[in-house]
Amino acid sequence: MNIEWKIVPARELASLAASWDALQARRLPHAFLRTHFLLPLLEQFGTGQELLVYSEGADGWTVALLVQPIGQGRWNTFQPSQLPLGPALLPDGNIEALLQSLLRRLPGLALSLGLTQQDTLFCKVTADTPTLRRQHYIDTAWVDIETDFDTYWEARGKNLRQNSRKQLKKVEGTGVTPRLDVIEAADEVATALAQYGELETSGWKAELGTAISMEGAQGRFYQRALEGAARAGQMRIYRYWFGEEVVAMDLCVHQGDCLVILKTAYQQAHHAVSPSTLMRVDEFRALFAEGRFKRIEFYGRVMEWHTRWTEASRPLVHLTAFRWGWLKALQDWRARRAPATA
Repeated sequence: MNIEWKIVPARELASLAASWDALQARRLPHAFLRTHFLLPLLEQFGTGQELLVYSEGADGWTVALLVQPIGQGRWNTFQPSQLPLGPALLPDGNIEALLQSLLRRLPGLALSLGLTQQDTLFCKVTADTPTLRRQHYIDTAWVDIETDFDTYWEARGKNLRQNSRKQLKKVEGTGVTPRLDVIEAADEVATALAQYGELETSGWKAELGTAISMEGAQGRFYQRALEGAARAGQMRIYRYWFGEEVVAMDLCVHQGDCLVILKTAYQQAHHAVSPSTLMRVDEFRALFAEGRFKRIEFYGRVMEWHTRWTEASRPLVHLTAFRWGWLKALQDWRARRAPATA
């Protein structure tokens, strides 16, 4: 495959944002793959070794990836934990040949290139090829918005519906009226993230040190990324209140007809009444009534609680391209031998 690749430091994405975003809108229309999300990721979690690789035709870019070295001769897409999918904007067609072409242009002797966390809704590689490996990563869940909310809700499990009613009555029995509000303005993001961080520090993430802190890299990233998404009209923060207390929140981005829930937090002190579940009932009711979106994506490993909200799931996969077929065969042999040796 004859592709003229251009390879530049990833920091140049800032000056090439219009070209990346135009291709992203055509290939993988999720707001977390736009430059207002990727640039803060590179700033806060990059090492400076990341590269932007792309090719362009008469009508603009045709393919683009953010990649990073991960070892001698090995490359992967840039994949911090805050990014649901690997940043690879690929054309339809022969992915094996395209990646073979790129392997021969990356710096040094590139032996393999991994495309991490690829969505099978867009990535149509269905099986291994002589130089390309396809590995299951996780299954992810989503909710289709194709009926009214009452029809959707009636199809949920009896336990979810009954428990939600009981929990709501318990809250209202204390004299509190729950309410949901939505933030979409960039100048409200900082305050909302501070509230979100307080919710996370009330739970297990505080013990692990992964709660959002406005003084840390997580807080700086989410503030800049969500403010950028808000200015583009692609951000929502849902807040659920018990009176004057915020008890649950969803951080979301959206593009086109799809909304993605990036992160959820709730006040641990109210765990017994499941504020995140009560929030989601009102949140989904509003989304179904709005009629703007056709799909709600969770983009995380399917958990038991996901299955209460949807039966739908699909795989995310890793793709690994090897420079030579014999190298893939060797790696496959080692992988098969390892369990037997153990």
